[in-house]
Amino acid sequence: MQVSKRFCLKIVSALSILLFLLIWYLTTDVLKTVPPTSLPSPIKVCQTFVEKLHNTAPDGATLGVHILASLQVSLTGFTLGCVIGIPLGIFMAWFHRFDLLTKPVFDFLRTIPPIAFIPIMIILLGIGVLAKASIVFLSAFIPCVINTYTGIKATKPVHIWVAQTFGASRMRTLWKVAVPTALPFIFTGMKVSLNAAWTSLLAAEMLGSSKGLGFMIQMGRLLIRADVVVVGMITIGFIGFILSAILDYLETTFVKGGA
Repeated sequence: MQVSKRFCLKIVSALSILLFLLIWYLTTDVLKTVPPTSLPSPIKVCQTFVEKLHNTAPDGATLGVHILASLQVSLTGFTLGCVIGIPLGIFMAWFHRFDLLTKPVFDFLRTIPPIAFIPIMIILLGIGVLAKASIVFLSAFIPCVINTYTGIKATKPVHIWVAQTFGASRMRTLWKVAVPTALPFIFTGMKVSLNAAWTSLLAAEMLGSSKGLGFMIQMGRLLIRADVVVVGMITIGFIGFILSAILDYLETTFVKGGA
């Protein structure tokens, strides 16, 4: 019964995608209500996608080169944001004195949109990988800290009391009680961080870069190549879907009752 229900849901999802493509095709190729310079047809987008796999025009690189450039920066910044942000959130929530020391600075920094750091990063570090990775790091770092902090604080006092009653030290209580409780929050923070990382990366690539999906979209806009822009958007969505699915799988594996 459960299998058939999931199968039906997948069929509905597939039909919704087909319906969207049909409406898109009718609007652009059949009814021609939108000019191709504003919205290309799905057929034209598919042709451009195949062409960009081996053709460097009009932006100087193939689609694969742009994807690798964006993935290199986004995954580097995202990984650093998680590796630093998650432990920081844990220690801020668990150790009161450390929280008093670091939270005021963090609360100030988190109110500044990461995109606002793009100009200063370009001035300091140029338009290379390091500058863009730093911007992505800031975007990923903040949600990781916030969600991890919230997760640790959500630990029920009675669970802490039971652990201490059975002789668990404060650090053992942290790793055996608080951290497992916070895992759903941590994975939620990672998902938010992933989305923020892509957003900031594309903004950085549009403002200062020589390759990457954001650069490709920007060049498509400047050259009035809407098909190139849409190919870049679809590629971003597809990559984001794969990365989110990986995080969902990890959450299901490590979190009891994970989605």
